[in-house]
Amino acid sequence: MSAVATGSKFMTFRLATETYGLQILQVRELVRLVEITRVPGAPAFVRGVVNLRGKVIPVIDLRHKLGIERIEPGEQAVIMVVNAASGLMGLLVDEVLDVVALTPAQIEPPTAVATGDHAASLLSGIGKPDQRLIFLIDLERVLATTPTELRAP
Repeated sequence: MSAVATGSKFMTFRLATETYGLQILQVRELVRLVEITRVPGAPAFVRGVVNLRGKVIPVIDLRHKLGIERIEPGEQAVIMVVNAASGLMGLLVDEVLDVVALTPAQIEPPTAVATGDHAASLLSGIGKPDQRLIFLIDLERVLATTPTELRAP
């Protein structure tokens, strides 16, 4: 049974003007923005790599992966180190907000509100605590999807 079906805690963060969330158990740590070394020939969504305590971690520009306009990271930008199926991965986000606990009643299926098949396929649900909306990301689907697949035909 998925965390969306049972409710769970989510680390929330901002990309552009929208709020997104990842299951808290997927987030290993938050790292202040450090120098990211560009990897020659890497796909555009790969910002580069960072050396985190002797371990080289690839950093994915989550804005680019989700089809959001790419900008230079601001002062609030953070690298979220996550446990992905392929190993540790860094996700560059605009700002980390807080941890939100959601009950199953506070989570809608993505197809109920998403406007396109591509958007819905990247979400595990949409949280609705209080008057806010939080797009709950399916980490493995986002990492497996190329940015060109995000555009509707």
